[in-house]
This record gives sequence, structure tokens and C-alpha cells, in this order.
Amino acid sequence: MLTKCLNVYRALIFTFVLGYTSCALIPEPEVKIDVLQKPFLCHRKTNLGDRLLIHYAGFFENGTMFHSSRENNGEAVWFTLGIKESLIGWDRGLRDMCAGEKRKLIIPPALAYGKEGRGKIPPESTLTFEIELFEIKHGPRSHDSFQEMDLDDDWKLSRQEVKEYLRREFDKYGVAQNDTQQESMVNDIFSNEDENEDGYISAREFTYKHDEL
Repeated sequence: MLTKCLNVYRALIFTFVLGYTSCALIPEPEVKIDVLQKPFLCHRKTNLGDRLLIHYAGFFENGTMFHSSRENNGEAVWFTLGIKESLIGWDRGLRDMCAGEKRKLIIPPALAYGKEGRGKIPPESTLTFEIELFEIKHGPRSHDSFQEMDLDDDWKLSRQEVKEYLRREFDKYGVAQNDTQQESMVNDIFSNEDENEDGYISAREFTYKHDEL
């Protein structure tokens, strides 16, 4: 009986180690970036939190185009880098880019629409985008500021996280802590920024700058 139990135990360990090794060998999904065009001069490169004016076209693996911002004389579109406004693959593939630059991004499913797909995009689709950048503007708030406040890295701010941020700001500038004043400031921030009133400020709602922040 003891031998049988030991054999089962060894089998469980072997299964665990094998599973762990298999997971360790799975590569992290990456965006393949090909630079198709670069400007002669580059005054600044894109940073997380920047607003980018772009034209783009999306293609399936077989080369079929599924969407283009230029269709029907379409205008270039504004996109905020680094807040999951579109695809994670865009957030990764459009960093350190110059105005006037054009890139081709090959985005694996995990960084695109994943197992679910979306609309005309089938599940587990690898997508290719050709993206041309025309203009870079500083975003209304930086990505770094949001990350500093987002203590649990869940891409949304709770009332407690905002309150903790205000406490740190009060300490930084030597202002006496005042719970009543801070609570009033938190209420004002959420009344202005929590657009869907779910009790959190998402990265996308983190837009309009208030004096409190």
C-alpha cells in the first residue's frame, strides 16, 4: 500500500514538473515590427499616454484587408497609446515612433482579439496592420501617473487608491492631512470622471485633468 502511494505521489510530482516545464517553455507573445518608412528628421518619439494621429489598414493572414481608415475618404484617427484603447498589440508596436513613420505590425491573437474574436475577426486570428503616424500630442495625463495611482495594477482606480494618492501628495508638499477635505476631493473627482458610475475610474476615463490630481 505504501509503495502504491509513493508511486502515485511520484506521478503527481512528475506531472507537476512536466506541466511547469511546459509552461516555462511557452514564449511570451510578441508583436513583430517592420519599419516601412522613416522621416529624415525625428523631433520626438511616442511615449505611453501620448495622443497619436494615424491612418491604418488591417489585414488577415491571407492578405485580405478587413478595414482601412482611408475607406470612403476617411480621415485619420486619434489614438491614445498605452491605455488599452484599442489592441494591446498597438500599445506595444507603436512605441518610440516618429511622426512621418510608417510601420507594419504583425500581432498574434493573444495581443489582438484572442480566443473570442470580434465582429468580422475570427477567433485566434493573427492580424497585420500597416500604420502611418502623422502627429504626436502629449496626452491629457501621462500613463506613468495612472500607473502610480493604480496600486493593484487592475487598470482602474478605486476610491481608496485615489485617496491614497491624495495622501501622498499632501505629504509631498507638506500639507496637513485633512480627511474631510480629501473625501470631498475624491467625491468631486469621481463625479467628474467615473462616466459609467461603476465606482471606478478606468484608464480610458482618466482623461480630464483636475486641480486635485
